[in-house]
Amino acid sequence: MPSGLIDIRAHWSVYADAACRSLGLSGIRARWDEFAAQALREQASYADFLADLLESECEDRDARRKVRRVKEANFPRPKRIEDFDFSKNPNVPQEVINTLTQPAWVQAGDPLCLIGDSGTGKSHLLIGLGTAIAEAGGRVRYTTAANLVNELAEAAGDKQLGRTIKKYGRVDLLCLAELGYVKLDRRGAELLFQIFTEREERHAIAIASNRPFTEWDQTFTDRRLCQAIVDRLTFEAHIIETGTQSFRLASTTAKRKAAAA
Repeated sequence: MPSGLIDIRAHWSVYADAACRSLGLSGIRARWDEFAAQALREQASYADFLADLLESECEDRDARRKVRRVKEANFPRPKRIEDFDFSKNPNVPQEVINTLTQPAWVQAGDPLCLIGDSGTGKSHLLIGLGTAIAEAGGRVRYTTAANLVNELAEAAGDKQLGRTIKKYGRVDLLCLAELGYVKLDRRGAELLFQIFTEREERHAIAIASNRPFTEWDQTFTDRRLCQAIVDRLTFEAHIIETGTQSFRLASTTAKRKAAAA
């Protein structure tokens, strides 16, 4: 090992530290001494030492990017597909879900519809898949149908509707939860329809609903508008029916019985 690296390690200067700060090289700044010590032990060349530092910086930036993308998505709680118990709900096809953790369907602008009763895993799947896409580098946004409609209505009142629609049109994946839980009047349905139209066949949307498509007229009371929304959300869509049996309720019931025994 050339002795020069010993001098570099011993004379890591305030300037070098400041330069790393200025250039945003937080990975190198944090692990400089660790890699220098390793290079000395292994008698590494200067080129290998520099390569290790740069690789560490890239890994650090990738990790921070994943955290930032997930935070920007505004998920209500952390959920990962790896933690989903497929054995408790055989209706959910594991191979299909694993495929959907990859960004190809999002890049193609395909819709995803998760349909099933409460407690069947829709929210876990929606958040988990959204998290996977965010960590893969996609821009993801999570919201509920009611919150989105309220935001759009407020934007319309402030004459900012176009800007808000474009904001939601830019994200790679829009995760829309609780579609069908709240009945929407015609104005609310029209506002939501504008979001779907803005994203149609260009950017992906994933929805979770507790109602089958045949009952969506109870949420969207205008028949033609309801049909138009269903058409946009089901064209070239991945549709997963999570069933009607709540494994969350079953798990709670089993725990209570076990505790009482």
